[in-house]
Amino acid sequence: MDHLLRDSSPLELYAWLDADAELPGWDILVGNPFADAVGEDRLASVQNYFAEYHLEYFRQRLYQHFPSRLHAVLLFATRVDAETFRSKHPARVFGKTLTPARSKGTYVCSFHDASWLDYLRLPHNLSLATLDEIANHYWQGALVEEIGLTFLNERWREAPVIEALFQGTLEAVSTPPQSGWLPGFA
Repeated sequence: MDHLLRDSSPLELYAWLDADAELPGWDILVGNPFADAVGEDRLASVQNYFAEYHLEYFRQRLYQHFPSRLHAVLLFATRVDAETFRSKHPARVFGKTLTPARSKGTYVCSFHDASWLDYLRLPHNLSLATLDEIANHYWQGALVEEIGLTFLNERWREAPVIEALFQGTLEAVSTPPQSGWLPGFA
């Protein structure tokens, strides 16, 4: 699958939302790069800002046709990606509900491994050349597990979490309540 879509075919994506939130509410999505994380300190805020800044700077130089992380709604490509994100970052989704959303009309959407951001947010010093290399992998759609990263002289492995950078119109998908019974045994 190409990781940049310009289309009008319906696309289903997922978000962790507060119970009273409505789509597209950029500031309420867990993927918001500047959302306050539980227990986040100043160093983590600076690392978060720097990671986002460098990705955006690199996008503007070489990947202008992709949606900006700063101007797109950040969602998850699949329910599995959203659940993987929850297992990696439980505090960021605590009290939120997994909500499917469907595109409506034309949109631009690109898919990327959010684990690159986890790596950029680790407490290490990276050269500008390394930051450029990481940003290039991110915008090319490469998975972290394909590259062979290290942290503190150890192999750094993370399960991919595919995020969707979406620009367009979204509508919440209503899902009927599910019973504990098998289908046909109401």
